[in-house]
Amino acid sequence: MAISSVQSLLKERKYPFIFAFFLLLIFVTLLLISYSQSPISTTTDLTQPDPYSSKTVPHASSPSQNNTVPSNNYSIVINNTAITDTGTNGGGSGVDDDELVGVEWKVCEGSVAVDYIPCLDNNKAINALRSRRHMEHRERHCPDPSPRCLVPLPDGYKIPVPWPKSRDMVWYDNVPHPKLVEYKKNQHWVVKSGDYFIFPGGGTQFKNGVTHYIESIEKTLPIIEWGKKTRVILDVGCGVASFGGSLLDRDVITMSFAPKDEHEAQIQFALERGIPATLSVIGTQRLTFPDNAYDLIHCARCRVHWDADGGKPLMELNRILRPGGFFMWSATPVYRKDERDQNVWKSMVALTEALCWKVVVKTFFDSSEVGLVIYQKPVSSSCYENRKEKNPPLCDHSSRPNSSWYAPLDGCLPPLPSYAHEWPSSWPDRLSRKPSSLSSEPDAIEAFNGDTRHWSALVSEVYHGGLDINWSSVRNVMDMNAGYGGFAAALVNLPLWVMNVVPVHETDTLSVIFDRGLIGVYHDWCESLNTYPRTYDLLHSSFLFRNLTQRCDVIDVAVEMDRILRPGGYLLVQDSIEIINKLVSILKSLHWSVNVHQEQFLVGKKDFWRPEGKTRI
Repeated sequence: MAISSVQSLLKERKYPFIFAFFLLLIFVTLLLISYSQSPISTTTDLTQPDPYSSKTVPHASSPSQNNTVPSNNYSIVINNTAITDTGTNGGGSGVDDDELVGVEWKVCEGSVAVDYIPCLDNNKAINALRSRRHMEHRERHCPDPSPRCLVPLPDGYKIPVPWPKSRDMVWYDNVPHPKLVEYKKNQHWVVKSGDYFIFPGGGTQFKNGVTHYIESIEKTLPIIEWGKKTRVILDVGCGVASFGGSLLDRDVITMSFAPKDEHEAQIQFALERGIPATLSVIGTQRLTFPDNAYDLIHCARCRVHWDADGGKPLMELNRILRPGGFFMWSATPVYRKDERDQNVWKSMVALTEALCWKVVVKTFFDSSEVGLVIYQKPVSSSCYENRKEKNPPLCDHSSRPNSSWYAPLDGCLPPLPSYAHEWPSSWPDRLSRKPSSLSSEPDAIEAFNGDTRHWSALVSEVYHGGLDINWSSVRNVMDMNAGYGGFAAALVNLPLWVMNVVPVHETDTLSVIFDRGLIGVYHDWCESLNTYPRTYDLLHSSFLFRNLTQRCDVIDVAVEMDRILRPGGYLLVQDSIEIINKLVSILKSLHWSVNVHQEQFLVGKKDFWRPEGKTRI
């Protein structure tokens, strides 16, 4: 039938019709092939505006706008030269590095170059300090302008030991700092064995091992319910983070923190092991966490003078501790009877009573010879009002900074929030339930739920399998512009953890992130982050640069990303094609491999390259 119809058309010499028919057939075939090869579903809005931001997200080429999937091809322009790349061949651009102009790359120099942290190693600013009494020399002092040197690799550096093996052992050459081995040799924090550092789970207060210590705490206070009621913990003065590392098996995520001090490389050890950690100190400024964030705060011989400066260090813990949350203090003043320890204990009693903390446990573990006291923060402000002496006073919100970024420590008690009596749902339900700190605006819950759905779809449909990322090699992840924490929530079932960063110039959503049972910090990406070099496997950014580039140079941000990312690690950016083009040229000059997908996703992979002399971008 079809053949005879075509023959009749030929007899009637309807050639224009036949030509048009075949063109249409070819067009439909090509369209179907293009559609079938696309890794992205057109039913998912991958570039939806941030629901937590009042600003409009720039759309590179949104499938939701035109209901078509854009091509994998992209074009960039460097030195007025157009370049095209399919995004599938390792990122070769066809442009030699010496054709890229701008900045001359060089390696950082000096005795701390390998572990250089610009805002913590600014010796010029530190030497000019008038006082170090309150740990001012351990706080942030960022150089201006930001340095553009590249941190060198330690001799013999290797791809890190994979998780979970890394929790117990790491390469010596990656963190070549043996000081703790000798300094804490009788406490078994860390032991050198051949080419490795081994972490046997010991500690100053963990004489029978950290697992026994954790089990003893839960037996003493069963309502703690590790991993259910108690999900988000801060470990002050964490050592090598064995406490937080052991709790991971119980679905507890612990932010381990310590300053960069004479206990060389505590936090570097923690991050190399694949355990969440950050460099920080309780000095003169607030910690970079929101109010009422942590379910529990732990201090095992953490060497902090809680009653110093009128009790401001302990008041800072009170600020970030969730109402009804616990503070565990494992220290000699709890049980020793010498005059010094007893004087510290008396000061602690007076201070905790002034904060309206109540003692729920005070005990001594005979088997390990360790004393422990557990305090609980109130859930009502009535105690504050009924104190005989209103010292410390309640904070005046009209004069108290809202942000904890470069804000001085409080000498007052923040009033408890209206939801103080509410404890989050048990984990993992709290991950998806309405957070207590979520805005009361009518559309807030729908925006939150929409954000969760958006990231769940994007991660499952695009990030897993659709991009050139080996997720099995990823352990330490940082979301540079975390919003509600939806990206981290979508990854929660993978064997990794996410440091959620809320930029200080974006909408403050960090309380929501903690309410969900996740962790994070505030930061300004125009400055260096408080972490050692080579500490993250994947950096993620979703429309971060749209506002950031109005305040600082994208080159400086790229240098910082290069500093904190491990060789072999990934950068995953979703942004406008204009931003992506800028990043592509910079990353290629750093000898990263670069792929661009769907004109909105950039995947960069860092290499081991460091400049021998100088190179230009």
